[in-house]
Amino acid sequence: MKKYTKQTSPFIVPTTDGKLIEEHFGLASDGNSNLSVAHMIAPPGWSEPFQTPEFDEVTYVISGQKQFLIDNEIIVLNAGESIKIPKNTRVQYSNPFEMPCEYIAICTPAFSIDKANREA
Repeated sequence: MKKYTKQTSPFIVPTTDGKLIEEHFGLASDGNSNLSVAHMIAPPGWSEPFQTPEFDEVTYVISGQKQFLIDNEIIVLNAGESIKIPKNTRVQYSNPFEMPCEYIAICTPAFSIDKANREA
């Protein structure tokens, strides 16, 4: 039995907003409910509705910039920076900038749309 799992074909999450989501580990890719790891590229002008997730989320920006709105505070991450947002925190994610934002998101427990609690 192997002591590791190599991911060579992540699950591509279907989107309608131009964002690329490649889940390497998590519910959609390998059924893991404890942890999810996804590689994402958010196009310029992209944003999501506010949400109050039932999971902790760590974001690490590879290139570009990503904006977070938390408690009326705007936080901007640049390449090489990261942020941890604890579960039950109301947050809005966006890329209001002119360049795509490439980043890694790690969620514990794993991301699920039902537990993201996105607002309408």
